[in-house]
Amino acid sequence: MDHALIEHLRADLVAARFTVDALGARWGAEADAALERGNRLPALRALAGDDSPLAVLATLFVLGMPVSASAASTALQNVTLTGASDLGLCEVRGDSVVARIDLRPYDFLDGQGAVSWWIASDLGELATGRALRTDHVLGVGGASLTLSGLLIPDPVDTVLDLGTGCGIQAMHASRWARRVVATDISPRALHFAELNAALNGIGNIEFRHGSLFEPVRGERFDRIVSNPPFVITPRSAQVPEYEYRDGGMVGDALVEAVVSGARDHLVDGGIAQLLGNWEYRADPPGLGTDGLQRAAGWADAAGLDAWIIERERQDPAQYAETWIRDGGTRQGTEEFERLCCAWLDDFAARGVTGVGFGFILLRRREAAAARCMRLERLDAPLGRGTAGLGSHLASAVAADDWQAARDDDEVLAARLIVAGDVTEERSHWPGEPDPSVLLLRQGGGFRRELRVGTELAAIVGACDGELSLGAIVVAVAELLELDLAELRRATVAEARDLLVDGILLVGSGG
Repeated sequence: MDHALIEHLRADLVAARFTVDALGARWGAEADAALERGNRLPALRALAGDDSPLAVLATLFVLGMPVSASAASTALQNVTLTGASDLGLCEVRGDSVVARIDLRPYDFLDGQGAVSWWIASDLGELATGRALRTDHVLGVGGASLTLSGLLIPDPVDTVLDLGTGCGIQAMHASRWARRVVATDISPRALHFAELNAALNGIGNIEFRHGSLFEPVRGERFDRIVSNPPFVITPRSAQVPEYEYRDGGMVGDALVEAVVSGARDHLVDGGIAQLLGNWEYRADPPGLGTDGLQRAAGWADAAGLDAWIIERERQDPAQYAETWIRDGGTRQGTEEFERLCCAWLDDFAARGVTGVGFGFILLRRREAAAARCMRLERLDAPLGRGTAGLGSHLASAVAADDWQAARDDDEVLAARLIVAGDVTEERSHWPGEPDPSVLLLRQGGGFRRELRVGTELAAIVGACDGELSLGAIVVAVAELLELDLAELRRATVAEARDLLVDGILLVGSGG
């Protein structure tokens, strides 16, 4: 890889002010929204007749439309058209220049501040007008944003990015890790990942080729991150397999393999964070297999703690439609229906009734007295690249350690504080003095909404760090004329969960 040419390209991108904010200001919010829906026409209309470097680079690399060779030469005056061609960015065709890759700005906010990068990947079907090539390298999609927003940003020595793709998770991890190892089975993906790291001046990532954990055999890491190729695809020669999403295994076996292999590559106390799918199955007859329990079984068999969050569940038809469209095949065509039949036949043959999608956090703890398994279903989206969720997870892990190390009496002796982003909502039937529904709403974190009883609402509301939890329980038991021993037992169990959720915090005296 020619690093001198990459530096020249970087200079051109800086000179053009090729940033998310500049593009948004140039073509407006409506064009931005249309692009999210796969419609580039409003952006093209907004840039019509504009030969500024910003407009030329956006037209060429973001919208995938040809530009004049003279305009492209001006926009790429440092790297030159010859250099850009040598880097594989574009090619000259007569008086025009056409893009060979997608190159666009990307910005985000994390615990260390605001960052702007450029990310190169393969052109999508919007630019090519056809279904994706099977070795397509995806740019920053919704799943990438979800995972990057969930990564725990605490400084560590080593991180493994398993299945790096265009390199985005490795690049995020490079901000808080001394050394990152990024692996992928696709040489094409590794090429893009190396280009992106170099283009953005990131030098602490090592790239290795190979499948799953093979490239790091015998090595352990403080953290593992992975957006693996988890999509469940029929194993049929008639169904295309896309390297960026299909792991080449039956059903959800790829995610199971990542979970099962994580323990041998984590240090004691190390954490793995990944996205994945898990199948719901109709066997055994009359009972069925719960998808979340299935995923938890993988972690338990591997000897790992697990926190598994399901954000979405699709029936077989929905799942098939989602991923067939993702490959660029349009609904309503004969090809779409043929592929849909292949998916539904595969699910039916294996008794799959649904597929869950979500987030898995794993932790290796050698000295743990008991395995910690936390399973939950959330209606709200996970992440979307917003700052704070990774820090929220870090606080949740610390809170889990705190409560796990203390018996019930020690929890009751603690002075707890209700988090500042928590509000209480009460609903009353007309004319009734007592509320029919009490909700605790979390403004940050996973924005949970917890339905609670009168006694727990009163206890949480009194947690201001002044009194111990036990003293509050005594007062509420007397006020509501409740059995003290029973309320103590129930409150301790609830408080442990509320601490991990971030609804309650341990005060300075706790």
